[in-house]
Amino acid sequence: MPLSDVAIRTAKPGAKPIKLFDGGGLYLLLTPRGSRLWRMKYRVAGKEKLLALGAYPTVSLKDARDRCDEARKKLAAGYDPGETRKVQKTVAKDLAANSFEVIAREWFELTKDKWETEYAKLIMHRLERDMFPSLGKCPIAGITPVELLAALRRIEKRGAIDTAHRSLQKCGQIFRYAVVTGRADRDPTTDLREALRPAPKQHYASIKDPKEVGALVRAIRDYQGAFETKCALVIGILTFVRPGELRKAEWSEFDLDQAEWRIPASRMKMKEQHIVPLSKQSLTVLKELYSVTGQGRYLFPCVRTSVRPMSENTVNAALRRLGYTREEMTGHGFRSTASTLLNEQGWSPDAIERQLSHGERDEVRGAYNFAEYLPVRRKMMQAWADYLDTLEQGARIIRSQFPRAG
Repeated sequence: MPLSDVAIRTAKPGAKPIKLFDGGGLYLLLTPRGSRLWRMKYRVAGKEKLLALGAYPTVSLKDARDRCDEARKKLAAGYDPGETRKVQKTVAKDLAANSFEVIAREWFELTKDKWETEYAKLIMHRLERDMFPSLGKCPIAGITPVELLAALRRIEKRGAIDTAHRSLQKCGQIFRYAVVTGRADRDPTTDLREALRPAPKQHYASIKDPKEVGALVRAIRDYQGAFETKCALVIGILTFVRPGELRKAEWSEFDLDQAEWRIPASRMKMKEQHIVPLSKQSLTVLKELYSVTGQGRYLFPCVRTSVRPMSENTVNAALRRLGYTREEMTGHGFRSTASTLLNEQGWSPDAIERQLSHGERDEVRGAYNFAEYLPVRRKMMQAWADYLDTLEQGARIIRSQFPRAG
């Protein structure tokens, strides 16, 4: 007699498993603990087998009968429904192991040590927020340019155009990793290079009025925070290197006798060694700083551990402490300040651009001319430091006894 929902609900478990048959090999297994499990009994080549069809009431009586009928159709077609399910589970497991999220996290673990901790956190945050919800479970080999573009469009719609471009770049790295590890055939991001809205050109806030620059120099001189941070502010405005080049500066890169700071190519944006001539004012600060951090690797070590450089937020946070908003001044803005005022003073544009280490003019020539315009750059860097002294209206930013703030 076929089963009914009433009979299933009212059936009482016993000391041993009870089988309630419905017909066609389908039955409900009632366990001593009260579980109600659907099973289908069938034969293949004379051998009896069982197929699990789910648990009641999650799988209703009607659903169980439908699943049983579907399994019998496979049997009639010459397939073993149990073996078919095993193959499907294996395929699903393989697809899950090669999903976009799994491979992205694998790539991240192999790559994250190249980045600063905060930047690495940002990369993973963007992936988890913007890419994994729609693409995370997709087999990476099957993701199409259209699917990837849809995810990037959602980023664009919230106005984060730059983030959309950065996400496309990181996805490209993930796909290329999948290609070289045999989990994908191609990188679909190559089809999307012209598909996104152009990213707005980034302008870093900076002060360019000489009187306001003088006020900034005085504010830095009177900074009451950590001594190392104060030194970083001073060296930052005197040398106008990129913030990352500044905070990761190592004592091994400095030759104080030759008044040079040689930043290795590995740390430069353009991957070319960069020479920073050091003014007398810079040397005074560095000699004072050496007595504090000179026994370690970094000029500006992290406050928690000397084995890492200071945080990327330290200089900007110091500027905020001095009263400058992010719309008024940033650590990167020292570069724009110097570029504007040095050009106004008539220094060689080529020398200024070379000191800023902007894009290489000639790749082959550049590989041999990292000291390009060096004589004029030495004069320019000393003149720049002297000019900052002048803007400070006679109170020199660097004194023989550089004051330490508590």
